Amino acid sequence: MTAAELLDQARALLLDFDGPVCSVFAGIPAPVVADQLRTVLADAGHASPEPVASSSDPFDVLEYAASLGDDDARYVEAAFTAHEVEAMTTAAPTEGAHELMQAWHGSGRPLAIVSNNSAAAISAYLDFYGLRPLVDTVSARESADIRLLKPRPHLLNQALRALGIPAERCVFVGDSLTDIEAAKAAGVRSIGYANKPGKRERFTSAGADAITDVLTELATVP
Repeated sequence: MTAAELLDQARALLLDFDGPVCSVFAGIPAPVVADQLRTVLADAGHASPEPVASSSDPFDVLEYAASLGDDDARYVEAAFTAHEVEAMTTAAPTEGAHELMQAWHGSGRPLAIVSNNSAAAISAYLDFYGLRPLVDTVSARESADIRLLKPRPHLLNQALRALGIPAERCVFVGDSLTDIEAAKAAGVRSIGYANKPGKRERFTSAGADAITDVLTELATVP
């Protein structure tokens, strides 16, 4: 089945945020944020071991902080959220994303944002671009508890409860393997957004229900 056919059959659309909606760290590179989060840990007396010490992914630092204890996790998560909110003014919209959201809303079917990014940052982005009326619910990070984040199904299940639509009638668009894994765990069909080389092959291996290389094609489906 093609991505367009999946969308046509769905009663609700669930969108990941970083990637399918925008590039969160287009203006403030993720490696810079990861460095700053490691500084939070260093100030608390923690040296980051490899591969955390060389990781460019802030989520790797957050996960390591969670392994140290609740207080360290809260400090790092709070700093991470602050950097994400700051990054929203320079986040680059994904080509076709806003058009897809507008077209989907126009079809009368609900739209949810489901993301490991902070709810505060997503809220700031939606307000900045006037997109909030297009979104029915946001299911995103609101604590330092990494057990609630994808690839676990919690955020997807939370969005499904808010929408009141069975999982099998929804489709989730994500750009990472953790998105595909979370969708399968929640019983939601998935579209892998292959926005970088090699992702199409990885999404196929992970069992994505469909794959698209661009969102502009999907914006005409609803």
